[in-house]
Amino acid sequence: MNPGLERLTAYPFERLAQLLRDTRPPAALAHIAMSIGEPRHPPPRFVLDTLQANLHQLGSYPATKGLPALRTSIAANLERQALPAGATGQAVAVDPETMVLPVNGTREALFSFVQATVDPRGKRGAGSGALVAMPNPCYQIYEGAALLAGAEPYYLNTTAATGMVPDLEAVPPAIWDRCQVLFLCSPGNPTGAVLSPDYLKATLELAERHDFVIAADECYADLYLNEERPPPSLLLAAWQTGRTRFERCMIFRSLSKRSSVPGLRSGFVAGDPQLMQKYLLYRTYHGCAMPVPTQLASIAAWDDEAHVIVNRALYREKFRRVLPILAPHLDVTLPDGGFYLWPDVRGDDVEFTRALHAQQNVTILPGSYLARDNAGENPGRGRVRISLVAGVEDCVQAAQRIRGFVQDQG
Repeated sequence: MNPGLERLTAYPFERLAQLLRDTRPPAALAHIAMSIGEPRHPPPRFVLDTLQANLHQLGSYPATKGLPALRTSIAANLERQALPAGATGQAVAVDPETMVLPVNGTREALFSFVQATVDPRGKRGAGSGALVAMPNPCYQIYEGAALLAGAEPYYLNTTAATGMVPDLEAVPPAIWDRCQVLFLCSPGNPTGAVLSPDYLKATLELAERHDFVIAADECYADLYLNEERPPPSLLLAAWQTGRTRFERCMIFRSLSKRSSVPGLRSGFVAGDPQLMQKYLLYRTYHGCAMPVPTQLASIAAWDDEAHVIVNRALYREKFRRVLPILAPHLDVTLPDGGFYLWPDVRGDDVEFTRALHAQQNVTILPGSYLARDNAGENPGRGRVRISLVAGVEDCVQAAQRIRGFVQDQG
């Protein structure tokens, strides 16, 4: 068996299930789940209708590269949303033939991209060993992908002191020389922090200087608070610095959060055509082509922005109503994007989570489950992740229960 399997840590939600296994919350209180980042807004009806109308097309094998119409739809979406002419200074053409690849959700794509990219012997087989750098805390897929590719994870602590973003300048040059992939996530999971254009441009220069690839997880890119200020994409930063072929850049986006269809398992990878060519080769063997009905439903979703604007408004409403309830009792701030709160509970995050469930039947996630001990600290310790994925009124009720719980704790 792959020896990397021995180094995998139990998934956060497995640990959470074990933590809460013996709790007995009050039966009179309906359970409110706020631990998993699973959108609960109703899926767009037109997406479901398109899926249903094309179920008869399940009778044929789909192509790994996807339908030309889907790749064209994705490229057009990027040109409107991530690379608009007003931000780039000119119209940008994303080549759907060489720069875009549909995937069955960003989770499998983030994982498989590392398997296709990493040389475990080190850069150019030099024998120094491979490193994959990632934020800490982070989406655990980054770590698992590195370990199973034979690479060593390198954790970049994101704390209040670093502005909740990785401090890339603090990393020794020798580490960057071994790095093959750097994961970024903006808006961040769980912090909600958005990486600035200057930050992204500096990262591109770093990648060029030390010869590594940037894998930008942008699956929350469509969820932000100010309609006039969407989070900048890595592709935009690349274009603005003259990297018009998106050299060393791969971004990962999904319909799960944007369109509230996590079960559709539909997303895409876009960026450097040289990287894409090798990644497509890997995926022809990997065997995870997207079913045609899913592709056609995805086209409908990528082509429409009206439902996404409504979706964002719902999350803004939740923040508007929940923050005033929690802020007087927890150290919590409004994030720049995404749908998570990342409060400091001023104590044991694991015990806070367990006791909250036992007393109020609200499930959240300990922050330490999302992070690793590194450089003498666990950046998630003392924090919890609260996912505002339920309906507005359920989120408000959960916030009221959390407030009552904190008050009872004294």
